[in-house]
Formats: sequence, C-alpha cells, structure tokens
Amino acid sequence: MEQKLVVYNTLTRQKELFEPINPPHVGMYVCGPTVYSDVHLGNCRTFVSFDLIYRYLLHLGYKVRYVRNITDAGHLEGDRDEGDDRFAKKAKLEQLEPMEIVQKYTLGFHEILSIFNTLPPSIEPTATGHICEQIEMVKKILECGYAYELDGTVYFDVEKYDKEYPYGVLTNRKLEDLLEGTRELGGQDQKKGRLDFALWIKAKPETLMKWPSPWGWGFPGWHIECSAMSAKYLGDTFDIHGGGMDLQATHHTNEIAQSQACNHTMPVKYWMHTNMLTVNGTRMSKTAGNGFLPKELFTGNHPLLERGYSPMTVRFFMAQSHYRSTLDFSNEALQAAEKALSRLMDAYTKIEKLAPADSSSVDVKSLRGKCYDAMNDDFNSAIVISHLFEAATAINSAYDGKATLAQEDIQELKWLFDTFLFDILGIRNESNSGSASQEAFSKAIDLLLQIRSEAKANKDWATSDKIRNELTSFGFDIKDGKDGVEWKLK
Repeated sequence: MEQKLVVYNTLTRQKELFEPINPPHVGMYVCGPTVYSDVHLGNCRTFVSFDLIYRYLLHLGYKVRYVRNITDAGHLEGDRDEGDDRFAKKAKLEQLEPMEIVQKYTLGFHEILSIFNTLPPSIEPTATGHICEQIEMVKKILECGYAYELDGTVYFDVEKYDKEYPYGVLTNRKLEDLLEGTRELGGQDQKKGRLDFALWIKAKPETLMKWPSPWGWGFPGWHIECSAMSAKYLGDTFDIHGGGMDLQATHHTNEIAQSQACNHTMPVKYWMHTNMLTVNGTRMSKTAGNGFLPKELFTGNHPLLERGYSPMTVRFFMAQSHYRSTLDFSNEALQAAEKALSRLMDAYTKIEKLAPADSSSVDVKSLRGKCYDAMNDDFNSAIVISHLFEAATAINSAYDGKATLAQEDIQELKWLFDTFLFDILGIRNESNSGSASQEAFSKAIDLLLQIRSEAKANKDWATSDKIRNELTSFGFDIKDGKDGVEWKLK
C-alpha cells in the first residue's frame, strides 16, 4: 500500500492522512436505511459514494470490514422521542405485521443497490437482532452516571455529559448555542434537559414491537443501535463512520455521546459525510414535491423527468461530483452524463480494434498516476473521470489514424478503464456482459445491416434507406466506413 490517501475528517474539519488503527485492517461503519418505506435517492447517493470508497480501499490492499446497519425498530416520527413508531404505523396502514414491512422494504433496498452495482457490506446487522447488546449498553451508561430512568424510559443526560466531554464536537457548536435553538420542555415532557434523548423507550399497551428490559417492556431509541452494533463488530474505536450530512447534528452527535459515555473513548477516528441532493437548484424533499425514487428515475415516471435514465448513467452522474459536494439533478445534467458515459464506453470498445505501432505519439503513461492522485485526494472521482476522458481522446485519435500507440500503451489504456471506471467507480460494463440476450440482440442488428448492405449492392435504395432510417429512429448510430458498417446505441 504505497499510495498516500488523504481523507476529509468531519470531526476535525480538515483533510488528514489516512492511517488505520490496525493496518492493513480497516473498520468502516455506514448508517443504513430505516426500512419502513422505499429507499430514497439521497440514501442511494450515500451508499453509492461509500461503495466507491469501499472499492478503493480494497483496491489499495486494505482488509475492510464494512458494516452497514438496517434500522427496523425504534424510529419514532418526531426528533424529540415523540409520536408513533414508524414501523407500527406503516404496518397498521397496510394491515401487515411490522416484520412484514421490514422484509418488504429491506428486499426493495437490496434490489435498488444491486441495480446500482454496489458491493454488499461485510456485515449487515439489524436493530431487532441486537436488542440484548443495546440493553447492555444502556445499563452501562446508567452505571457510569450519564443517564437516568423515569417511569420505564431511560434518557441520556446531555448537560451532565457535556461537563466532561464536548457534546457538540462533531458540529463544532457549544452546548449553550444548541440549547438556545431548542424549544422549552412542555408540561408533558418527563426528561430533565431539553437536549436529553431516549436510550430506551417505555412501550404503550398498543405498541406492536416491544421487548422486556430491566425497566419494563419497551424498545430502543434510534441512536443506540449504531453505537451498540458498531462496537460489537468493529470495537470501541474504529476507523471510518459514514452517512449523510443530515445525520451529523443529531444522530451522529448522539452516537459519539453514547459511545464515549459507555466506553470512555472517542468511537471513531475519521467521520465522513456525503452532501445533500438538489433538483434544479432546490433542495430535494417530499414536501417540496421534487423528490423522486430511484425506480422513477429509471423509468422516467415523474412529472419532473423528461424520460428515464439507466442505473449506470445515474451512478456515473453521481461520480461526476465529489461526495462532499452538493449534487443537483436535472434532465440536462443527466442527459449530459448519459452522453459522457457513452463516449467513454465507445472509446473502450475501440481499444481491442487498435493496431499497435512501434512507438506512441501521445503520452498515456502519466494518466495512471493522475488517477491515483485524484482518488488519494479524498476520493475525488470527478477528477478521475476527467483523466479517463484524456485516455478516451488518445484512443479516438489512434483509432482515427491521427496518433499512434505502442502495444504497451494500448494495454495501459485498457487497464485504466478496467481499474478506474469499472472496478473503482463501479460502472457496470454492460457491453461486455456476454449474456445470451445481448449476443442475440447484436446478431439481429448485424443481420439487418447485412441485408441493408446486400440491398445497397443490388441498388435497392428504398430497402437500404428504410433499414437505416428505422434503426436511427430507434436510437442507433449507423456509420458506413471503408472497413464495413459500425453501429452503436446513442
């Protein structure tokens, strides 16, 4: 692992040399979905971004234990531990058992990530599968004096904790500032402090998902599951914790507080967060009416979409922006990404057709180092793509006879695409899948073009033009050259 990787650490708010706690082993935890509804595009951006990070760490030779949780219990509607349990509410609405809801949306989540060509995590623990670990952690926090129990609910004492550890360390905010932005407790509130949050919540008689505990029947708070499961599988301190930036202020802040109160050590060395999504410059949200699900993006079945876009186009579009940058969805941007990916894939298909020369007239050897430099600078996939276009330009120039490439440079260009576009950026090489259906599809097009060539030879211009015009209208690009006819999908 000679590459020197630098990552941006949200905790310190600066770029730092990546130095694992126990090299070459790396522990990485990413907050997974809450499975009571379809996974939204913001989630997908986070999971695709960390898939790229996971792929690159593996490429560098690290042994990565990638843990991504499934939240299937303990998620209430409000941020102040109030409201109905989301799973129970959905179960009642659809007249299903809560775990049927969990299974339905977990399968949907896996399907979407498979379509996006993400690698599965090493471990995917669920909140309901780790109730014992969460109860034990709550007991330990109580024993250490950072929590209190009131009528079956256990609350974390933020103000007491802040006297020893800075509660707002992740967002660089002081407790006084956080308190100023929090409304006063109402008469119905039991907890002592405005920022106190529930570690364990007392179940109501009608609660569907509940478990026995030392404090009576109840269920875990949302935040405790990540602290308990990350510690179980990665240890009290591990390397990388990731998620969307919307989790910083509450969920991840509370994770740090819980873990430090329990284990008396900072749980994570490098905190990493993906940025938000916007649509035509406006923040994406359900309330604004501009949020769409991944399948709507693929089919185009949404008022804001002119048409559908393939999963690899969307993944490539995401990779064109750095994971910490705002990503703005628009038809224009998606169509530009579609054309850009098509150009790269078209260049890749030409590599095998290049005739090697004795020497190269263009420099391609420096591109490998440039791609590594970009990835080593906090996983800057956007810059990697710009260098892949330099490679595509060299390929096209050699293909058109405007430049020469030696055999070793042709192999280097193929390695660049195989390594950075397919393996690290995770773009699926659909043109090289070798499936029977694709092979049959290609043979059918070749047969049509052969009939067209025979028609031209017989001066049957009507048939020749009809085949060309129809294929063009279906989205094919047909080019007649001295070596025959070439075709591709636009």
